[in-house]
Amino acid sequence: MSIWAERLPRQLKEVLEDRPHGDLARWQQAIEGMPVPVSQTLHLDRGLVQAGEAPGAAPQQEQALREALQVLHPWRKGPYLLHGVHIDSEWRSDWKWARLAPHIMPLAGRRVLDVGCGNGYYCWRMLGAGAAQVVGIDPTMLFHAQFHAVARLLAAADRSGRTGRVLHLPLGIEKVPASLAAFDTTFSMGVLYHRRSPIDHLVELRDTLRPGGELVLETLIVEGDEQTVLVPQGRYAKMRNVWFIPSVRALERWLQRAGFGHVRTVDITPTTSQEQRATEWMRFESLSDFLDPADSSITVEGYPAPSRAVVLANKPG
Repeated sequence: MSIWAERLPRQLKEVLEDRPHGDLARWQQAIEGMPVPVSQTLHLDRGLVQAGEAPGAAPQQEQALREALQVLHPWRKGPYLLHGVHIDSEWRSDWKWARLAPHIMPLAGRRVLDVGCGNGYYCWRMLGAGAAQVVGIDPTMLFHAQFHAVARLLAAADRSGRTGRVLHLPLGIEKVPASLAAFDTTFSMGVLYHRRSPIDHLVELRDTLRPGGELVLETLIVEGDEQTVLVPQGRYAKMRNVWFIPSVRALERWLQRAGFGHVRTVDITPTTSQEQRATEWMRFESLSDFLDPADSSITVEGYPAPSRAVVLANKPG
């Protein structure tokens, strides 16, 4: 990790100081001005990541906290319960965690990387599962701001200081040094189909792992044999940047070609409008708007409706 530690100050200066997001100052002001109640209640090992009781703060304080967190709208991943404020995010990310958690290598004592971590919901679940250190990377600055808002509120309920073992970096995987080989477990969830070169992404993920380390890959899939790959013409489910959606058998072959061993698919689940939906914390279009109103088995573009697989693989020892 030392080579990355040497590069990080320059990398962070580029995104936070040299070319800051236009809304960064507004988000920082909301975070710095929000009330931070002190509590002894902290739950990182439940679907609802929680700090403080509910109801938590005094009504005025709770309302001020709610308004500050709403400045950081939209909230894609969650849910959270923060000192009485329930962030009902677009995704029920706890459902995905429940599907994959029984299958992965225990995280206790492991160093973990979460690629495309969003606001860090899964990072907190990884810490709750016993990880020694969690590094989340995501270049979206809004998610970086959301992480820091949540981290402040969780820290106010953390008597042990363990929440300090989670680090969120506003960087993409291309900023991770090649062949770092520093992590015991690497997660890549909801990223692969956004990459123009999926095999290169898998190689990048492999190179983050120590020998014997485990990759947890979650991505969109379609039905078919090892030769089946959907390449959308234009958008897929109204998303512009979807490049390749493989079948499970094709994905397993990609992983093998990228140098992974012990490749196994542990879950395949269609995405439903109960798992991904608009809420007061994400008021834009969501899954129900992306599907054909006359046939929910296809997207508005006529492609198969979203279905996702969790595939595990290991870097050879």
